[in-house]
Amino acid sequence: MIVFKRKIYKEFLNWKKESKGSDSLLIEGARRIGKSTIVEEFAKKEYKSYILLDFNDCSEQVKDAFNTKLINLDDFFSILSYTYNINLYPRKTLIIFDEVQQFPKARQSIKKLVKDGRFDYIETGSLISINENVKDITIPSEEKSIKMFPLDFEEFAWAMEKNNICDYIRECFKKQIPLEPSIHKEAMFLFKQYMLIGGMPQSILDYIEHSFSFEYCDRRKRMINDLYRKDIQKIKFIYRKKVEAVFNQIPSYLSKHEKRIVFSKVAGGINTEDSYENTFLWLSDSMIANCCYKCNDPSVGLSMNIDDSAIKCYMADTGLLFSLAFDENKIADEQLYKQIMNDKLSINKGMLYENIIAQMLSANCHKLFFYTHFNKEKHRNDLEIDFLLSESSSVDSKIIPIEVKSSKNYTKSSLDDFIVKYKDKIKSAYIIHPKNLLKKENGIIAIPPYMTICL
Repeated sequence: MIVFKRKIYKEFLNWKKESKGSDSLLIEGARRIGKSTIVEEFAKKEYKSYILLDFNDCSEQVKDAFNTKLINLDDFFSILSYTYNINLYPRKTLIIFDEVQQFPKARQSIKKLVKDGRFDYIETGSLISINENVKDITIPSEEKSIKMFPLDFEEFAWAMEKNNICDYIRECFKKQIPLEPSIHKEAMFLFKQYMLIGGMPQSILDYIEHSFSFEYCDRRKRMINDLYRKDIQKIKFIYRKKVEAVFNQIPSYLSKHEKRIVFSKVAGGINTEDSYENTFLWLSDSMIANCCYKCNDPSVGLSMNIDDSAIKCYMADTGLLFSLAFDENKIADEQLYKQIMNDKLSINKGMLYENIIAQMLSANCHKLFFYTHFNKEKHRNDLEIDFLLSESSSVDSKIIPIEVKSSKNYTKSSLDDFIVKYKDKIKSAYIIHPKNLLKKENGIIAIPPYMTICL
């Protein structure tokens, strides 16, 4: 089985070195992003032995041990060792709690197990932050949590055996020079593959193992979308139907010229805003979607000026978005993918481009914000910025506005106006477009989409 190289592996190594058993590691992420695979790979390489407790398919004997044997940990560990036929070695064994949200009692036991100090513990889970999965337990303070995402663009390049291309991209970005034309063409081809296939390991694997066939990876992506729908159907709260409706309508929202969702315009009755706020909170906490928040006044901080009246909702994986957008077809035609790869099909590429940039920024640990300005005289928004980043490394933080363009011909009036309005707060400004890097003009740097990894 192919195990793709993941950057998070280094974070596992750092945790093992620095923690020395003083806390567990919780890996949080959406379903099917490869959490279990990379954790088990880490266990095989870095420990003498390991046990993986999959709480999706865990014996009642093991579950009962959490309820009755934790008083005497010698008995508890004996049951684990006997059940899984694995020898346990103090400080040399890793115990993995896989899909721990399925059995909250195990997560609560971490406090006692870590204090015992004999073994290391990694927990993996999806929907970890969802209220109904934590309401009856005490969250252990001995738990270090990190988020995991689908493969990012560089990890995708490694999977496609383009091992050094991102190093060259970063070098050109640093020097503010365009890529050599043939390599730019290769990088754009790779970017479009990433945009359509996505970062789900199984989707990428199906693409590679079936002679680079889009049909097989499309089947896999539809299976994952169906899995997400089943997770949504398990929601116990009253907004379950709203979550399912919003999930299915994400392509529709993103295909509109104004991609933001204004709560007051969404049908739903008197308490629409409160209900839909919970809906998007669930999608964000589940890490199925990346939510982008409206910022009213970038001059005094982004998080402090969130406007709750509107939101933009992106799929966490753009490959899944593409398959969701063409959900009326059982399997998207191979030719459909190839026509988009070759720029032969006229579809709303803006939807895909903006979503993939949101995905790449989120993978770089950016919280997403956007900005609009309503002109009362014109009765419309006359200024809109797709993304705002904040440089939080300095006391007087600067902002970085970003506009995303899916075609080579575009206007930049919104970005020009925004720079004039907030010139004292702007560190740098970017247009992301399909062309090669262009020199800075009027304070704006135009970069190709693959250079988003450098932001």
